[in-house]
Amino acid sequence: MNPLGRLAPTPSGLLHIGNARSFLLAWLWARGNVLLRIEDIDKPRCKPEYTRAAIDDLVWLSLWETGARSASDGMVIQSERTGIYRRHLHLLHAKGLAYPCTCTRKDIEEASSAPHGDDGPVYPGTCRGKWRDAAHAKAATGREPAWRFLWQGPPVTFVDALAGDVSIDPSSLGDFVLWRRDDLPAYQLAVALDDALQGITQVLRGRDLLHSTARQIALQRALGLPSPSQWAHVPFVQDATGRRMAKRQGDLSIKALREGGCDPRQLTGFLAYSAGLMDMPRMASPAELLGEFDIRKIHRHDFNLTEEHWKSIDG
Repeated sequence: MNPLGRLAPTPSGLLHIGNARSFLLAWLWARGNVLLRIEDIDKPRCKPEYTRAAIDDLVWLSLWETGARSASDGMVIQSERTGIYRRHLHLLHAKGLAYPCTCTRKDIEEASSAPHGDDGPVYPGTCRGKWRDAAHAKAATGREPAWRFLWQGPPVTFVDALAGDVSIDPSSLGDFVLWRRDDLPAYQLAVALDDALQGITQVLRGRDLLHSTARQIALQRALGLPSPSQWAHVPFVQDATGRRMAKRQGDLSIKALREGGCDPRQLTGFLAYSAGLMDMPRMASPAELLGEFDIRKIHRHDFNLTEEHWKSIDG
């Protein structure tokens, strides 16, 4: 069976070259068989103009076809699927696997029993079994509760194409948020459901989301849904100082490159080189890179983008 991957931009800012490299690698690994998902559930941060720019960027890079901008064309917009996410939250609650939580970030940070992991303070389970329902929690505290996943049991294991065998114990990450207190679905729930319901079999994304994979597999298992069978968490593109690229800082946006006259083949060729797919950068389209793509070639270390690199891209 052919793999099915996805490109999943979050329109909270303009896409930068680190985003572009991950999307290029995801497209190559799936041999172009990808769906587009706009992950815009964080309404306070996501803007329609960034959605339009992201689609234009992907079309310019030849990673998405011009005109393919609807669900019938293989595109999903998460903000239009809130009802689906809410129904599955109710299913988890009915199974005893979701509970209301009134703890603030400060409460968690100050909890004497809260250990710290790679992702920060681990939620210590303060509200597990504490409230009958959301109304009870709000009446007792005056706070609108979030909803958390009651995560327990054996470690979640999976094979990552770059990291190898991965095993993550639920206790190392704690019960995570499914639904935010501002009545928006959380990232973990939305992505776990969309990957399962869209039939995604292959996920390539940044190495910062390795722990999210364990959370999402746990949710899919709890709901009796399938999980992707192939995973790859790739290193970052960083600036010369070793700082990770960030949308909020406007780092090397694809929009600026395409509007400045950059040749997209120049950029995709450079990104392939930066990932370890070429010995030297040269102009190449995604289709031209397919024949030489081998995920085993991808570097395991981050790539630092120097001023000389930037000049070679921007001309």
